[in-house]
Amino acid sequence: MAMAEFLAAVMPSDRSLLIVEDDKCLLQRLARAMEGRGFAVSTAKSVAEGLDQLESCSPAFAVVDMRLDDGNGLEVVSRLKQQRPDARAIILTGYGNIATAVNAVKLGAIDYLSKPVDADEVVAALLAVDGRKPEPPENPMSADRVRWEHIQRIYELCERNVSETARRLSMHRRTLQRILAKRAPK
Repeated sequence: MAMAEFLAAVMPSDRSLLIVEDDKCLLQRLARAMEGRGFAVSTAKSVAEGLDQLESCSPAFAVVDMRLDDGNGLEVVSRLKQQRPDARAIILTGYGNIATAVNAVKLGAIDYLSKPVDADEVVAALLAVDGRKPEPPENPMSADRVRWEHIQRIYELCERNVSETARRLSMHRRTLQRILAKRAPK
């Protein structure tokens, strides 16, 4: 079944979505992609902004980054579930581990996705029927692409400082320079 047919069949009438993400590029890209898939998107770049958004409305869906500059995204999920128990929220993170995944689910998240993530994965997680896992994507990112995306993310977080990025990735600086000089894998 094509994604458009799937969306038409399962999309609820309330398509409000809050995205809370401090990575500006990911936030903009995901917001545009989700709008293109029929969601009414509002965005926030921090826990404080996300909580402010929840004061004005309680969306049916939320996509929240785990670690934000001013705190933990689970605060936003917890508040959303208090205000609207039927809301469906997922957590995005670049730092996945079992303890935080369990905590996210206990606080009301329906899924926990590791970055990098694409819009089809987010939609599948948000609209998944309870207890069922979505089908694997037709064309998932290659392992090389996932690695490249992760390196680029850390590089940007280190303000494009090669030495600091190499140190944080436990990688030799020259190896990192060679990777950064290449084009992104498919």
